[in-house]
Amino acid sequence: MDASQDLQSQRRQLIYFPIVHNQADMGALSESVKKASLQKIGRQGWKRKVDLIDKFWDEIKKALETLSVPLDRVRVYQDGLPVSGKEAPIVTELAKSGSRNHALLLGLVERGARLMGTESLELLLEEYESVKKVLGSGESSRKKGLQTSDCSDLLERRDKFIAQRINETLGPGEVGIIFLGMLHELEPWLAKDIQVVYPVGRPLKS
Repeated sequence: MDASQDLQSQRRQLIYFPIVHNQADMGALSESVKKASLQKIGRQGWKRKVDLIDKFWDEIKKALETLSVPLDRVRVYQDGLPVSGKEAPIVTELAKSGSRNHALLLGLVERGARLMGTESLELLLEEYESVKKVLGSGESSRKKGLQTSDCSDLLERRDKFIAQRINETLGPGEVGIIFLGMLHELEPWLAKDIQVVYPVGRPLKS
């Protein structure tokens, strides 16, 4: 093997799927999210939204099926999955509850991919409390604007943690697959040697 081939074999790659969550992904907040959405867009609007999200996940499933990557060299990273040592039970439970996202994760793991804790538990708990407050608040628009600013700061801190986690755990010659909400932005914080690929489109911020 010459030097260029050796370098190629050591390259790190991240396959990035910007995602839209379905109701099952929301866990304890799912009913509150549905209630808020129904108040805002009505039942027909809610049904259209659910149908669109299902079609979106159909596209991601198709894209995954076309990937020609040896899954024993793949690490899978997931939005909202904390570094806890309990990653597999969390994913299994959410898949059983109807999460298309987590069902795909299980499929990848069953075929040889390695499931990785991805997020800071402390930051996720901070976001949970923030979202719960917003969903239940009847506060003024000015206060909601301040909350939006706080959420943006929290999202950036989450992105930095996720990127650092990938930088530290994705080994030479390995491929990462990440499922991450549309509002996230990882590239500014990823190591420069990680090549990022977007099979179904880029996140909203990029």
